[in-house]
Amino acid sequence: MLELFLAAFVTFFVVIDPPGVAPMFATLTQHTSRAWQNKMAFKSVGVATIVLVGFAFGGQWLLGKLHVSLDAFRLAGGVLLFLIAVDMLFEKRTERREERNEKVLAEAQKHPERFEDVSVFPLAIPLISGPGAIASIMLLFAQSKDLAEQGMVLAGAGVNLLLCLIGFLLAGPLTKIMGATVAAMITRIFGIILAALAAQFIVDGVKGAFGIG
Repeated sequence: MLELFLAAFVTFFVVIDPPGVAPMFATLTQHTSRAWQNKMAFKSVGVATIVLVGFAFGGQWLLGKLHVSLDAFRLAGGVLLFLIAVDMLFEKRTERREERNEKVLAEAQKHPERFEDVSVFPLAIPLISGPGAIASIMLLFAQSKDLAEQGMVLAGAGVNLLLCLIGFLLAGPLTKIMGATVAAMITRIFGIILAALAAQFIVDGVKGAFGIG
């Protein structure tokens, strides 16, 4: 159980990237009141939680309705996660996030008299509960044998969502402490780990699809 929790925690830590989304939150909510920042923090994490839990319990049903096999989803999910890992290693993922932030900020500057609600987009979707996180929770749930193992997967995701919330609430000081160099180092280290996890998903998908082993 502990191994499953650690695997889930590391997977979600990589695809959600709590240290990486905290600076994005700080940028998106700059020049707003502290109360508004707190509201955005709780609301974004709440929406992301609903999205991930929904796909965790309803993902397999959705695949069945679409006539997509679990092994095919493992292959697709593994490829998707591997592409995310490559982006993390070469910092392309960070560049895209910053581009999204700039678009939201540009729109907010058109209406300086009011604070922009950025909780659902782009914070909850796609920064927190993006394609990688959704694919990960569906894959891990599909591999869980009972409610206890599913609970470990949810716990791994839950801890990362809690880290996101804490990071959002402490976004300003946290960004200054970490610095660009430390953030880049963390991103690359976990990018390598995610690449290995993605490769394992692909191997499992190929074995299941072709009846190997």
